[in-house]
Amino acid sequence: MFKKVLVANRGEIALRIIRACRELGIATVAVHSTADVHGLHVRFADEAVCIGPPASRDSYLNVPAVLSAAEITGADAIHPGYGFLSENAEFAEVCRSCKIAFIGPRPEVIRLMGNKVRAREAAREAGLPLLPGSPGGVKDAEEARRWAQEIGLPVILKAAAGGGGRGMKIVRSLEAIPGAFNTASAEAVAAFGNGDMYIERYVEQPRHIEIQVVADEHGNVIHLGERECSVQRRHQKLIEESPSPGVSAALREEMGRVSLQAMRKIGYNSLGTIEFLMDEKGRFYFMEMNTRVQVEHPVTEMVTGFDLVREQIRMAAGAPLQWTQADVVMMGASIECRVNAEDPVTFAPSPGKITAYHAPGGFGVRVDSLAYENYTVLPYYDSLVSKLIVHAVDRPTAIARMQRALGEYVVQGVKTNIPFHRAALADDGFVAGDYDTRLVERLLASETGTRRLRKAIEETP
Repeated sequence: MFKKVLVANRGEIALRIIRACRELGIATVAVHSTADVHGLHVRFADEAVCIGPPASRDSYLNVPAVLSAAEITGADAIHPGYGFLSENAEFAEVCRSCKIAFIGPRPEVIRLMGNKVRAREAAREAGLPLLPGSPGGVKDAEEARRWAQEIGLPVILKAAAGGGGRGMKIVRSLEAIPGAFNTASAEAVAAFGNGDMYIERYVEQPRHIEIQVVADEHGNVIHLGERECSVQRRHQKLIEESPSPGVSAALREEMGRVSLQAMRKIGYNSLGTIEFLMDEKGRFYFMEMNTRVQVEHPVTEMVTGFDLVREQIRMAAGAPLQWTQADVVMMGASIECRVNAEDPVTFAPSPGKITAYHAPGGFGVRVDSLAYENYTVLPYYDSLVSKLIVHAVDRPTAIARMQRALGEYVVQGVKTNIPFHRAALADDGFVAGDYDTRLVERLLASETGTRRLRKAIEETP
């Protein structure tokens, strides 16, 4: 087992990793920017090293600074969490050359699955179902137009190196392709330093379903069921749940089977998530793979009882997977709400000092948070304040428990999207489990939805 792990991240995920290390008896090192000096991960790690000014590129994305911190503290492993350097194959390679373990997949696997075009090719070879689309990247708007004619409208343009909704445009007419292509490519260059694009058919009423996989260095691989991630705004997730109300036991088995087949084919190791788009008829198609721990991993932990971060660290140290597929039993239902410091109507960020903070509790409630009273939500990073997770014997009880917990949550001094979550969980489609990725758009456009949102804003402490 590792003796000391450097956590190359911040906020709630850094604290989550520090807790897992502590339970394993592993010392921890927190790295932080000058702006994050008062972060909880800095307070609770065994050691802390400042690695630069507030901007991510000068601190959390600064590879030499992160590696120097590992060397001066004697860390023998680095956990990247999610975001930042977590899916950077070059960083994983440098760690290996420095004889520091990278807690994640091998660099060649990250590189294969990190580029969306290469990942589609690998998925096709591994037998995963794909939406009709370009087999590789499209070099310009004219080539995109030719593919759109062959695939059929509507289509979606996606950044080959992207994620999180950036560099992505839906196109419903051939005439709109040049403008959409140029805009999406420019966004991709700004966000990822790579303007390569690909194109595929757009599903009008999709559900976003993902399968959690766990694989060790010894060829053992299992899946832990699915998560529903269809409550999104601008392709960024807001509410996740497991199991999905739209996935039957038979469909879960089929999605798990093809996912494991693909993971064995590419020789995957570590935690990973295969993301699928599911259409109105229950047909599912590979979208992408995330080669890291997911933001929404807690809902899988709650319904399976398995500590994913602990297992990820163990496997990176060479230990075999503790579980078999027969051990995986999904118990009850879990829901996660991402509590962001943002306006609940416009979703505009709302940085500033939290003047009062009280986290909810009680049976079946978990809060993974970076916040406390007088903590300042910084404008330099993601606006996530916490992840509120509940677990219950069934989905209706989980919804009621989440509504109760949201009603107890006090965050003052900044705006949060807590009222939005309360309105979304009361949406008739969500309650019935019959919803897709347009739920947020529909809620904000309907009289009933906006009335519920206004009421929730008025009732929020």
